[in-house]
Amino acid sequence: MSSIQEQTYITIGKNVKKYRLLKNISQEKLSEILNANSKFIGHVERFERYISLKKLIELAEYFDIPVKSFFE
Repeated sequence: MSSIQEQTYITIGKNVKKYRLLKNISQEKLSEILNANSKFIGHVERFERYISLKKLIELAEYFDIPVKSFFE
């Protein structure tokens, strides 16, 4: 994986965590909302798994933010 790809997934993971904490929701609950494995969000936040664009769109809708917010 290139460093640009790695940096992008790190940024996404940090932003998923930031928005999750702002909503005061657990990793498990957010995973459940996405119909994903209960540990999925934890893996994304720790950069252990990659999140699909489909799941990012679902998160953006849940958090009521633009998708691009995960990349900033």
